[in-house]
Amino acid sequence: MSKFDFPPSIQSRPVWGTLEPRTGPAHLFIADAQGAEAIIDVATPDLMVKAHIIFISRGTDYAEKLQALSPAQFYEGPSYDAALLRIKRVLSDAKMGLQLYLSGTESLMGQALNEAIQAGVPFGSIQTEHRGSTARRMQCVHCKGFTEDVETDPFVCSHCGLNLFVRDHYSRRLAAYQAVCVDAEDPGNVPESKGIYE
Repeated sequence: MSKFDFPPSIQSRPVWGTLEPRTGPAHLFIADAQGAEAIIDVATPDLMVKAHIIFISRGTDYAEKLQALSPAQFYEGPSYDAALLRIKRVLSDAKMGLQLYLSGTESLMGQALNEAIQAGVPFGSIQTEHRGSTARRMQCVHCKGFTEDVETDPFVCSHCGLNLFVRDHYSRRLAAYQAVCVDAEDPGNVPESKGIYE
């Protein structure tokens, strides 16, 4: 299942769209894992001749399918952190009219969106589409550490070891959901862990 309908939530929670081909002098696609499916869905020969695809495979086998689209440039990286310098460079070299397409996990889209905005890409030139994992990038509000790919609530902070409650409050600046200690007032009283969307 690569598409997921997120339940209604609070206003700070991001709402992801659906990619659509647009006209422009250059097209930058940044995707991870099943996000490749969204690129494949919108790809046309006219689009790909001006496209640069940055793909983080995360153990999937979509790289060959993306390369078969014949983009002008293609990069496959093992992680977002490994691709970050390339993303920053491409965004800093971008010319007016760049169309940016982000697809895949919320973690990838949130972080890449921040990089694009910092580089001066107009918000109207950025499209997003969630595909794949619903795992969250969480920030512990106590130690400020980030834990990637959180799928259960509560979870244990990978930095300070606190039992944390998964909240829907999302920080666009940090590209992460905020988590708070679940047993602060009653140490050791931790609810049974369950899937975030159960």
